[in-house]
Amino acid sequence: MPMYRAVNKDFFKKWTPEMAYIVRFFAADGYISLNNRGAHFWNIQITDKELLDNIKRTVQSDHKIGVRKRNSRESTIYRLQVGSIEMCNDLRKLGFTERKSKNLSVNKVPRKYLSHFVRGYFDGDGNVWVGFAHKDRKIPSLTLLTAFTSCSTDFLRLLLKELNRNGIEGGSIYVSKENYSRLQLGTRDSLKLYDFMYNQGDSSDLQLLRKKVVFEKFQAKRKHAVVV
Repeated sequence: MPMYRAVNKDFFKKWTPEMAYIVRFFAADGYISLNNRGAHFWNIQITDKELLDNIKRTVQSDHKIGVRKRNSRESTIYRLQVGSIEMCNDLRKLGFTERKSKNLSVNKVPRKYLSHFVRGYFDGDGNVWVGFAHKDRKIPSLTLLTAFTSCSTDFLRLLLKELNRNGIEGGSIYVSKENYSRLQLGTRDSLKLYDFMYNQGDSSDLQLLRKKVVFEKFQAKRKHAVVV
């Protein structure tokens, strides 16, 4: 007989800052599964246990977090698996399926929660990089670059359109021959993205800190460079 574990089964029914973040993070690192008895599960599987613990608390779950590491060279993988046909059906209404989890359209997200949705996407399928450009010059330029990756070019185009509406003016989309696309932002727009994702009035503590810190280190380096 399956063991009952508590969870907020209404979590995906109503948009909130936390729901917007988790539902987009789920699109990047989650999936729906069924077992051979017909039970429905939604799963998130990542390498960052602290964030997964935070997600678990947010959905008011007392499910155990599983740990997997096949060999010493691989990163440790943590998985939260929640059995709930009701929650899985709510995720299906948002566009998710068993075969493909990346079907949620940005158009379905209420505008007031878009920053949390984007932050969840960035933490799941985004990257940030700090380094020096134009190294052949006498004074190389300190540069901040951000990128979102997706199998859907159309999704990235819609995302870029929404970001443009929110003051992020640039951005370009690179389409790979390997069945993925990338939305790229330069230094100025990356700083605007940081402000959009982390400095909105209704902020949530759901965030992947190691990515946020990269932005803050860049700002500290640039400030020091100006002073010097």
